Amino acid sequence: MKRVVITGAGTINALGHSVPATLEAMREGRCGIGELEFRDVDRLAIRIGGQVRGFEAEGRFNRQQMSLYDRFTQFTLTAAKEAIEQSGLEFHGDLSAKAGVVLGNSGGGMQTLDENYRSVYEDGKNRVHPFVVPKLMNNAAAGHVSMQFNLKGPSFTVSTACASSNHAMAQAFQMVRSGMSPAMITGGSESMLCFGGVKAWEGLRVMSKDACRPFSANRNGMVQGEGAGIFVFEEYEHARARGAEILCEVIGFAMSSDASDIVMPSKQGAARAISGALQDARINASEVGYINAHGTGTAANDKTECAAVADVFGPHADRLMISSTKSMHGHLIGGTGAVELLACIMALRDGVIAPTIGYEDPDPECALDVVPNEAREAKVDVALSNAFAFGGLNAVLALRKV
Repeated sequence: MKRVVITGAGTINALGHSVPATLEAMREGRCGIGELEFRDVDRLAIRIGGQVRGFEAEGRFNRQQMSLYDRFTQFTLTAAKEAIEQSGLEFHGDLSAKAGVVLGNSGGGMQTLDENYRSVYEDGKNRVHPFVVPKLMNNAAAGHVSMQFNLKGPSFTVSTACASSNHAMAQAFQMVRSGMSPAMITGGSESMLCFGGVKAWEGLRVMSKDACRPFSANRNGMVQGEGAGIFVFEEYEHARARGAEILCEVIGFAMSSDASDIVMPSKQGAARAISGALQDARINASEVGYINAHGTGTAANDKTECAAVADVFGPHADRLMISSTKSMHGHLIGGTGAVELLACIMALRDGVIAPTIGYEDPDPECALDVVPNEAREAKVDVALSNAFAFGGLNAVLALRKV
C-alpha cells in the first residue's frame, strides 16, 4: 500500500476566503456566524448562519460560467484553484489521465432550486433556464473541477448528508493508496443558506436562534454554514520526487452504519468508526493527540460523540483535546468535514489547536477537554476528524504529522 499525503489545501467559508485567512480566524477563536442576508429571511424563525460574505462571483467567472455554476460550484472551484496552485501540480499526459476528483455534497444546487421554484410557483413563469438541471445536480461541482483542471481519471460525488466530505476524502485516499491514481482532488462543498434551505431545516427543530455552543450545557442547537474545502491527496513518493511541500499524511479511515435510526446517532456506530480508523492507520489510541469533533451543538450528537470517544480511548480520553470548529463557521452539512480538516492540519503542522467557542457551562455528559473558547499551543503527532450523519452514517479520518 502506498503512502498518501496532502500537498494542497483551499477553502472559502464564513471565516475566510482562503486557507491562511481561515486558520488565522481559528487561531483567534473568531466567530463567522451572524445575521443571514437573503430574500425573505424575515419569514424565517432561524435568521443566523455561517454565511460567506463579500464573495463576488461576477468578478471570478464569466457570464457563460455563471449560467452553469450554482453557488456551491462557485465555492468549489474557488477552493480547488487555491489547493491546486499550492500543490504545484499541472495535469497533463499520464497524470491527467489518472488523476480525478471525488467531492462530498448533500444539498446540490439549493440556490438554483430555490430561485427556480420561486420563478415557477410564485412568479407564474412557464419556462426555466435550459441549464437548470446541470446547474443544480449534486455532481455539478465535480464535473466542473474535472473540466477546469483536466482531470480525466475517476470523478464523482458522494452524498451522505453530514459525512459526505469525509466519505469522499476516504474514497480519494483509497484510490491513491491502492495505486489507482497518483493524485486526487477531494473535499466537499455546500450552499444551503437560502429561504428554502433554511426553512426545511427549521422543521427538524434542531436549530439554534442565537449561537452554536458545542459541548456546553446551555447549547440549544446547530447553526448552518456554507462554503468549501478542497485538498490535493498525492502519493508520497510522487510528491517527494517533485519536491512538493507536504502538509500532513493521511494514514487511515473507517466507515460504519448505525443501522438503527434515521436521525438519532448511536454511540456504538460512532465508536466502531473511530476504532476502525485507528486500526486502519495501525496506531494505538494513546498516539492520538487531537480530535476534530463532529460537535454540532445538539444534545443528542454531543453526548453520543463524547460517550463514543470515552469508550474507544478509555483513560486516554482525559488527555485528548477535542474541539468543534462548527462553533465558528457553522455546520456546512455535506461540506463540513472538508473545512474541519483544516483544523487538523493546523494542529499537526503548526501545533495550534482550534477552540470550541461559545462554551459557557460544563456538561457532565461531555466531560472531555473541549479546548474551550481559546486556541491552544500543543504538540500533536496524530489527529482524527469525525463526521456522523443522518442515516446513521459515520466516517472518520486519521492524519499524521510529517
